[in-house]
Amino acid sequence: MIDTSIFQDKTAVYYTLGCKLNFSETSTIGRTLREAGVRTARKGEKADICVINTCSVTEVADKKCRQAIHRLVKQHPGAFVVVTGCYAQLKPDTVARIEGVDVVLGAEQKKDLLHYLGHLQKNESGEVHTSALKDIRSFAPSCSRGDRTRFFLKVQDGCDYYCSYCTIPFARGRSRNGSIASLVEQARQAASEGGKEIVLTGVNIGDFGKSTGESFFDLVKALDEVEGIERYRISSIEPNLLTDEIIDFVAQSQRFMPHFHIPLQSGCDEVLKLMRRRYDTALFASKVRKIKEVMPDAFIGVDVIVGTRGETEAYFEEAYRFIEGLDITQLHVFSYSERPGTQALKIEHVVSPEEKHRRSQRLLELSDRKTHDFYARHIGQTLPVLLERAKPGVPMHGFTPNYIRVEVPHDDRLDNQVLWMRLGSFNEEQTALRGEEDALARKNS
Repeated sequence: MIDTSIFQDKTAVYYTLGCKLNFSETSTIGRTLREAGVRTARKGEKADICVINTCSVTEVADKKCRQAIHRLVKQHPGAFVVVTGCYAQLKPDTVARIEGVDVVLGAEQKKDLLHYLGHLQKNESGEVHTSALKDIRSFAPSCSRGDRTRFFLKVQDGCDYYCSYCTIPFARGRSRNGSIASLVEQARQAASEGGKEIVLTGVNIGDFGKSTGESFFDLVKALDEVEGIERYRISSIEPNLLTDEIIDFVAQSQRFMPHFHIPLQSGCDEVLKLMRRRYDTALFASKVRKIKEVMPDAFIGVDVIVGTRGETEAYFEEAYRFIEGLDITQLHVFSYSERPGTQALKIEHVVSPEEKHRRSQRLLELSDRKTHDFYARHIGQTLPVLLERAKPGVPMHGFTPNYIRVEVPHDDRLDNQVLWMRLGSFNEEQTALRGEEDALARKNS
């Protein structure tokens, strides 16, 4: 039994790097500390506890983690500093040597963070508590509200894919998940707290069911029955795991939004083989066509990595042409980063940093054109928009079912409200369409 009296009237700050899953887990850690009596520090207030949840997807991510730790140690002198997340699991000794760090927690330990806080007495050097890869087995539930309107429901963790460029399986362990019954109950709880939208998160969510004998499609059908949740979004799903039955179900569902995020990584089959991906461009293109056949206005976001080892100029041009021809909405472009211990290091052809940058810029420009065209096609339409909280004096924004960002004048009363909006012209930054409430559409909805 933990003596929580030591936490009474203590304050904490939280800093998260990386993916939506990390943000969800940090929020759960924060809730655990609040229930133990720890208050979130106000802006400018010196905290007693600092929790940093790290990422290690690239070398740049590692650097940002170290910078964040140094910055928080400086901003909160004397605070008890806890570092967890992927970088902590992969490089625990490196993290432990950073001045000011007290405890380093691996993937298996972060769910039990309270057990490692002791009496909040500073350590001369960081204590390391991590597990070997084979011992990362448990699934830590997390359904947490983000800073805005939506909740993030962690449905799966870990990955069994071992792509040649990636260290995530080493950081998060094997694929595992919660039961459908437990996840449905968490969704119901989110609805009782006023949640209207839930994003399903995980490392490889299409692989759901490894530890319970269930399937992702079964989960989607069960969540669709939860009363009170108006919108679900699937955060990211591998193309080979995005089945036609899932696509068809989303097309007829009132709750699952016409919004997909599908990692491609390369539009060249030879590079996909080097990456050890489990599909080819023909399969990927067929998934995009299927979505557009049943949901012509669906938003499709795509991850792409440029400059991976083995990506020659000719291979990149082939990939560019393939991506250019896809009916997709937006690209998330990443520059390849060398990761110690990965199989990609055995591939001979290396792309220079300058060439990686050039290729990234070309794809980002292509992405901007595709997103702009997608938005422009919807000007004049009336669609339901779930509005989100904004700082005073700043325009509010929200998203349509197919993830078009809509901007409206600030009005606190509109927070977490779904309003029918007529979509107007682009805002000044070209990042959203201006919205005007359509009272007639609202009345008839």
